[in-house]
Amino acid sequence: MKKTLTAAQRSNLTAILEERFEKHASRHAGIRWDDVQSRLEQHPEKLWSLHEMEMTGGEPDLVGIDGNSGELLFIDCATESPNGRRSVCYDQEALDARKQHKPAHSAVGMAAEMGIELLTESQYRQLQELQPVDTKTSSWLATPNSIRERGGAIFGDWRYGQVFVYHNGAESYYAARGFRGCLRV
Repeated sequence: MKKTLTAAQRSNLTAILEERFEKHASRHAGIRWDDVQSRLEQHPEKLWSLHEMEMTGGEPDLVGIDGNSGELLFIDCATESPNGRRSVCYDQEALDARKQHKPAHSAVGMAAEMGIELLTESQYRQLQELQPVDTKTSSWLATPNSIRERGGAIFGDWRYGQVFVYHNGAESYYAARGFRGCLRV
């Protein structure tokens, strides 16, 4: 699979990211766009992943900098779970376990193909502090091994004015459940 963008795609994506960056300055206080653009230019391979996030409805935006690595953290900030990533079970093992009515893909598999990671519960809660998301949908979250080994997976949503993180069988899938990702640049 080709994982590069044309010059026109890069230019269009950069314009979208800059506009979103300026519109939602509270998500990344103290960070300048010029610094973000410079980092993206140093890591052009990451633009392909951001493009995939954008094309599947994620509306990625910078939400901070990793305190340990210094990496920029781009998160899917769409109001609802990205439309192009819904109706997926949790991972390949869950997909393989389904005997009938298999979904087209899994959240973990699709994220890996896109070059991103599923949000952790902590990242999801931090995103919810920036703005309520998943008020009508839900999003699979990176699941601890202790839960996954027992056949489950976790997901989150926003209901009744607060964040809920709950569990489901990893093989389940719903039209209103997708996943949100994080890209480190």
